[in-house]
Amino acid sequence: MMAESQLNRRDFIRGTAAGAALLALGIGPDSVYASDDLVKLVFLHTNDVHSRIDPFPMDGSRNQGMGGVAPRASLIKKIRGEEKNVLLLDAGDIFQGTPYFNFYGGELEIKMMSMMAYDAGIMGNHDFDNGIEGFHKQLPHADFPIINSNYDFSDTLLNGKTQPYKIFKKDGLKIGVFALGIELAGLVNKQQYGNTIYLDPLAKALEMEKLLKLDHRCDLIVCLSHLGYKYNSSKVSDVMIAKSTNYIDLIIGGHTHTFMDKPDSIRNLKGAETLVNQVGFAGINLGRIDFIFHRKNAQKISYSSDVQYIKTNLKI
Repeated sequence: MMAESQLNRRDFIRGTAAGAALLALGIGPDSVYASDDLVKLVFLHTNDVHSRIDPFPMDGSRNQGMGGVAPRASLIKKIRGEEKNVLLLDAGDIFQGTPYFNFYGGELEIKMMSMMAYDAGIMGNHDFDNGIEGFHKQLPHADFPIINSNYDFSDTLLNGKTQPYKIFKKDGLKIGVFALGIELAGLVNKQQYGNTIYLDPLAKALEMEKLLKLDHRCDLIVCLSHLGYKYNSSKVSDVMIAKSTNYIDLIIGGHTHTFMDKPDSIRNLKGAETLVNQVGFAGINLGRIDFIFHRKNAQKISYSSDVQYIKTNLKI
């Protein structure tokens, strides 16, 4: 009779979203790794939701029936019921795009994110559309931190209301998250961002990754970015950050509304892999990336990715 530990190992390998990746690496049901030796981290992410509270109307358009908070909340609840270690992150532009924002000023969007228990978010350029005062007004509704590493808010109402990074602890692992915002000048009226000082995102990325990896000894480093996926110019992008840094494992991006079926794999300065991902806009998709770690030494073994479409036929 097969030993119970071997059965558990088989169930783990076959039942996880990362099973195919593990099998491809030779970590199969009869591997030396038992299920108790492995830790799975699940990252769920959105970007550029743009106040899409309801699904797109059923009007024959390309995105009809897609998006919407209720079906997204249902899907997130389902995944959390299946997985132990989940982080839910947003890469900015929470506001602007439907009459909900014009009427409620962002209150509904932030309340809905709190209801879905987002773990962190970043400000995109459209999150300044009602000015710093408008965003500040909505912060009491946020049960999650706003992370911004390269905006200096010290001479604004947001001084002390955001944080440069956050460290999450999941099942013995430390996950460091920092965030990079796009340059506001030229995108946002000066009166809306006031005395916010934009700091060079690459310099800040190098500073943050060093702090999180070497000082705080994080096992995984995630960058929330509203810089944009990539450009045909020297403009700073997610791909540029990935190529020019040393320790970032995952960049969850926004701003360019790029629909990616799977993450882009970029080699960093040390030759290691950095994943760059983005899932379009308007909450049409929920991104998912699973990492598998070896528990004893916190070694990253593999990853798998998925894009799950948000449809109106999902029920809470």
